[in-house]
Amino acid sequence: MASTFASNFVVADAALKHERGEDTLTRWAQSKTIASGSTMENSFCPTCGTLMYRRSTKYPGASILRLGTLDDVSLMEGKMKPTVEQYVQNRVSWLKGADGVEQHMGAVY
Repeated sequence: MASTFASNFVVADAALKHERGEDTLTRWAQSKTIASGSTMENSFCPTCGTLMYRRSTKYPGASILRLGTLDDVSLMEGKMKPTVEQYVQNRVSWLKGADGVEQHMGAVY
């Protein structure tokens, strides 16, 4: 496991615009550890190793981006504030859920 949790948002690929560097991303895909059995492809920055986004065969036409890839922090308090938490059954006891956010035991997306 790479992290206790990740803050993600889903974007339609038609709305995702790469300003530069898409052709240099390193991509890796697998299905062995994906609960749904779908293939998940990760796209990384080849310079710093940052996971830029993921794509799943279960959700064609959509990309799952990390909230930390946004340049505008104010979006995290507004438009990009989480609406759903998944896999809450795995949450550590010292970390509480976000106020006003749907809680789901397993995957929603």
